[in-house]
This record gives sequence, C-alpha cells and structure tokens, in this order.
Amino acid sequence: MAFDIEMIKQVYSKMVEKVDAARQITGKPLTLAEKILYAHLWDGKPTTAYQRGKDYVDFAPDRVACQDATAQMALLQFMQAGKAKVAVPTTVHCDHLIQAKEGASTDLQNALNISNEVFNFLESVSNKYGIGFWKPGAGIIHQVVLENYAFPGGMMIGTDSHTVNAGGLGMVAIGVGGADAVDVMAGMPWELKFPKLIGVKLTGKLSGWTAPKDVILKVAEILTVKGGTGAIVEYFGPGATSMSCTGKGTICNMGAEIGATTSTFGYDGSMERYLRATDREDVADAANEIKDYLTADAEVYANPEEYFDQVIEINLSELNPLLNGPFTPDLSTAAGSDMTEKANANDWPLKVEWGLIGSCTNSSYEDLSRASSIAQQALDKGLKTKAEFGINPGSEQVRYTADRDGILEVFEKLDATIFTNACGPCIGQWARYEDPKNAPKNSIVHSFNRNFAKRADGNPNTHAFVASPELVAAIAIAGRLDFNPMTDKLINENGEEVMLDEPTGWELPPKGFEVKENGYLEPVADGSGVEVVVNPNSERLELLTPFTPIGNEIKGAKLLIKAFGKCTTDHISMAGPWLRYRGHLDNISNNCLIGAVNAYNKQTNFVKSQITGEYDAVPATQRAYKAVGIPTVVIGDHNYGEGSSREHAAMEPRHLGVVAVIVKSFARIHETNLKKQGMLGLTFDNEADYDLIQEDDTFNFLDLHEFAPGKPLTIEIVHADGSKDKIKVNHTYNTGQIEWYNEGSALNLIKKQNA
Repeated sequence: MAFDIEMIKQVYSKMVEKVDAARQITGKPLTLAEKILYAHLWDGKPTTAYQRGKDYVDFAPDRVACQDATAQMALLQFMQAGKAKVAVPTTVHCDHLIQAKEGASTDLQNALNISNEVFNFLESVSNKYGIGFWKPGAGIIHQVVLENYAFPGGMMIGTDSHTVNAGGLGMVAIGVGGADAVDVMAGMPWELKFPKLIGVKLTGKLSGWTAPKDVILKVAEILTVKGGTGAIVEYFGPGATSMSCTGKGTICNMGAEIGATTSTFGYDGSMERYLRATDREDVADAANEIKDYLTADAEVYANPEEYFDQVIEINLSELNPLLNGPFTPDLSTAAGSDMTEKANANDWPLKVEWGLIGSCTNSSYEDLSRASSIAQQALDKGLKTKAEFGINPGSEQVRYTADRDGILEVFEKLDATIFTNACGPCIGQWARYEDPKNAPKNSIVHSFNRNFAKRADGNPNTHAFVASPELVAAIAIAGRLDFNPMTDKLINENGEEVMLDEPTGWELPPKGFEVKENGYLEPVADGSGVEVVVNPNSERLELLTPFTPIGNEIKGAKLLIKAFGKCTTDHISMAGPWLRYRGHLDNISNNCLIGAVNAYNKQTNFVKSQITGEYDAVPATQRAYKAVGIPTVVIGDHNYGEGSSREHAAMEPRHLGVVAVIVKSFARIHETNLKKQGMLGLTFDNEADYDLIQEDDTFNFLDLHEFAPGKPLTIEIVHADGSKDKIKVNHTYNTGQIEWYNEGSALNLIKKQNA
C-alpha cells in the first residue's frame, strides 16, 4: 500500500469538481498543468481565471520533500515557526552528505562517522514534528520519492531543484528554498506566479542508442538554460506515451537545467505499470477512476498552439545520442564526428578519464539494466574499459533488485566501483583529487544533470559532458569523447575489431522489485516528548537568530562584487566540502560568493575593500563592512542564481550584511529565496546600466520608502571621482512579499502571525 493513501484519495475526490469549475471559469479546455494548479488553489474551488506569468497565486501543495543538505536549514527555520507538527506529509532524505571515494560500504561508514551529529539532528527533528525519515544509504531523494510518494495529479514542493523529477509520475513538483517549505509545513499557503506553459510534442519512438536523456538534452539545446524560466513544460504525443515512467522522470528532472518551474507528463499506461510494480496498486486504481482528469483535455493535445505559450516538436525517430557540455548543460553535440570537430576546435580533451552512471536523473532499474547490457557486451567481446567507471544506484530498492538480478555483478566484472545509494559525484561529493584546484585538465562523461565548472570534483579543469547511461558506458569502454557506438569499431584484447550492439534492458524488473531494508523510519505519533539538542559549540549546526529588517533608508552602500558572466548558486555558495556546514549559517558564510568571477580583475574570491583599498577574499571583505555597519550591494549578469535551490546562496549574503542584489535577470528559485530572507532582489531597467557600475561605487536608494508593487526604484550611483548616475531598477515584489521585506524575512512574519 502507498504512503498517505487517504490523502491521495482526498485529492482525487475533489479534483473532478475543481477541474470542471476551472474549465468553466477559463472558458476553454485545460492542459494537465492547469488542471493540477487549479485543483490545488489555497482557497479551494476555482473562482478566478489567472493570467499566466502575471498573477501571484496561493497554492496548497500535498506534500514536502527535503534532502539532508537543505533540510538542516529548513528544519532550523521550522523549529522557530511555533508549530507542534507539520501540516502536510513531509519527508527527509539523507543522500547529500555521503562522499564517494572507495565504494559503498566504506564510504557510507565514513559518512556516518563524519556527519553523525547532523544525521542525529535530522532524525530527532523529524521524529518530533511528524516527518518521515530516510536514513543514509536509503537512496537519492528523487528516486525514493518516485518509488514511494509521487502520484499523478498531485502537487509537491521540495527543497531541491530536482524535485521536478516527480513529473515523471504526472505531478506538478517544484523545487523551492527552505523558507517556502517552512510555509507549507506550517500550514500556510505557498505562493507562486502562475506559470506560463510550454508544450513539447514528441512524435516517433525512441530506438537503438537513443534514450529519454537525449530528449531533454535536445530540449536544453533548443531552450537554453533560461528558456524555461517561469514556465511549466508539459510533454505529450505518441512519443511520450511510448516512454517508460522512469524515462519520463529523467526528462522532467533535467527541466531544472532549462530554468523551468517544473515539467510533467499526462497519466498513461507506463505510470500505471510503475505504480503497480512499486506496490502502489491502490494509487493506480484510484487514478484510473479519474484518469481523464490526470492528463490534458483532448483538444489541447490536438491543437497545442492554441493552449500553450510555446510549442516545440521533436521526432524521436530522428533523434540521435547527444553529449551536452562542457561547463553548461545546454551546449549539445551529437555523438561521433561532430564531437571530434568541436573538441579539436575548442581544445577539449578527447581522452575520457571517468564514466559515471547514477544521480537522481538516471539511476533507475531501467537505466542500470540498459547500461549493464553494454557492460556485458564488453565482457563477451573481450573489451576492457579505457576509462574508470563508477555507478550510483538510485535507492536501496533499486540496488538490492539490481544485485539480485546480476546487474551489479556485470559492472563489477568490468572493474566498476559501486558507490553508495546517494548523490556522490553529482553534487560535488567525490574525493577524486587530493588538491582539486591544481588538478590537470581532463574530460569525464556522466549521466548526471549539471556540469558546471568544479561541480563534480572541485577541479576547474574537468570538462564534464552529460549523456545517457548507455552512452556513458560505451564511452567509458572506448575511452574517447568522440566515440560513436553506432558506427565506430573497437579493438579487443585479441586484436580483433568489434562493435557494440544496441543496448537492451527492462522497463521494470521481470521478477519484481525486492528490498530487505529500505531505510525508512516512521515518526512517533506524538513527538512532544522528543528533545532536539544542538550543541552550542558545534561547527556543523547553529540555531538561527532572526534577521533584523533592512529598512527603507539605504544610503552609502558599497559594492561588494560585480559578478562577471555565469553566476550559479554553486558560485554563490559552493557544495562539495562546504556541505558539512549547511546547518551552521555563520560557518558556511565563509564560502559566500567565493566562486563568482570579479568583473574588474577576472579573478575569483578577490575583491577590493573600499575601507582599506586592499584586495581580499569576498567573505573577509564583507565581514569587515558588516563590522563597521556599512551595507553592501552585489551586481550580477543574466540568470543570476541559476542551478540548485539552495537558500544558503540568499541567506549567506543576508547574514553578512548585503542588502541588495541587482542583476540583468534572475533564476526563479533564487529570486524567491532573496525575497524570503528579507532582502532586495532587483533587475536593471536598462541592462546596459550593468556597465556603469565601477569598482569603487557607492549606492544611495532614493525612493525605497515608496516601495510598492509594480513601482520601479531609483538608485543614485556615486563614483569615486564624484560623478553620479541615476538608474531605474525593477522588481517583482507583491504586497505580501514587501511585508516579508519590512518584517526582515518571511519567517519573521510567520512567527509574528503564530505568536
């Protein structure tokens, strides 16, 4: 039986009435995304037709999911909300704090030794507040959610940008910061600007070496890393229904890489099969009773241009295997000669040193089985891997079943390392080098989602390319980035020319899933007697102190840094070794903006102090400003805050005294996180004003006392020579969000309302 089956039945019992009402109010057929959104309005039955991309709307998500790195700060905030128990089903999953180095058992034990304090804290807080807890080694949050909690037509938020993975089971699942999660856990509405809609029509059928991963790699090429911002991507067509449920999850997962609010597919046979295979027959039966309400109306898919803001069509029969990268997930290259040409032109190393399979994107049973079919061919045809090879199963259920069926043994015979059921290299938890900053230039291929510089191993010279698990396996065997398994031959140990056949695999395990210990701990019914202890001398955990309101008189603010080019949340708050401080705001603030490139000297973590005139690290410079009460401003380029949902990227500058971030454009989650923490997230009215900003500038906010929805703000920039420029900056704050700013943070407002 499924978790929370009564909640799911409750959602379904009201969905027909709500969707019918929404259809009547809007006066048109509805997409799946619209059906789910209108069925989850905070006010209940729809009474208003909302404008896409304009109206802020309050929603009532069905559940919340948190991973251990972000759960620390989310739960530290929830502890201050004044609630005895979470208001909606919530889970915590320990998957980020396990470093990949030697192999599953050793690495897991090392993590337990190193992070036991954090795991104990998360377990006790979960037990106290009625939160389901998944122990270290249980699996990667998004695979575990897909196997246990995701359901067609549901709405979920999660404190990880790849929460969107659950769209593979027909959900609207959205990545958020911890403060958003606290709202929902505390029983309050969750606010979102009503998304625009992008339709992706899939025709034809995947075959041969082409995989679901190639679909999203192609979409990323078309839309780029910011093309999905503010939109839900809905996939449909015969190519969609012919795909497996976990394949759909892969596509939705990487929707985070195009900036999409989320992605989803309509309910179909593959979802029903997956629900039944994962012991959720009751959910499948309930979904079948209202299945027409769990996909778009027929008219929508018949005439998509009339109902979506943008429509893309991809013929899967014509799609070829792709590799995206390096350093960005939207730079797409076809396998083979195209890669040879592009790599030589750009000086990308053609020799591949590692092939990695796993992450929340591609660690299902189907993924492992298809990749293992390539590994088995290598064994049968006398081939060895030219690159090192690593595997991260997505969950203990996937690992146990794959081990039972001999899949892991095939990888091990090919000298692959089986890492823990955890994120590992995908999020920087990979002990590849002793000194990553000075490591050599090299190329790796992986089935992960992100490939920003230093993302996997901390080495700025690692060129990471994203591909399907089966192509990763083939390239690991060949050892060359430009290997095309459809055309290229390999020389085996006997000196013979051989070719790899097309991959094969199973959508679901033929003998069913099996697991001995899934790693789940159910909370006690009454957690009032559970004590949560945080050592005041801990370097890992720190109870939060409420932020003081910034106020409406910002004068004499200095420039902290003008970030040049791409500035993701990895640049603002790095992961890797810094993950150990995710529960200690002051300690982790020592990584604040250390990866951002200074526009004036093109160096990282080296900015000029206007107090001393000397150059120093960003956190040290900012702490000096804070010590003497000088506010500061951060300037950024396009899509600032792209990537992870980590709210630390907003909390750290706020904690250290930054009052405003002014950029050409924001990534959605990061902009919301800045608002939640009670600071100013602003955009240049004229993008060219970015070029006006000089290294010794001072900023005076002239009309912040008139802060109001839709009203631009005026900033006076005073240059070192005494000359001045006045610029206009825009914002997207509504009345409620301005109240967050005035109170110092959204959490301060929650505490005030619950007092």
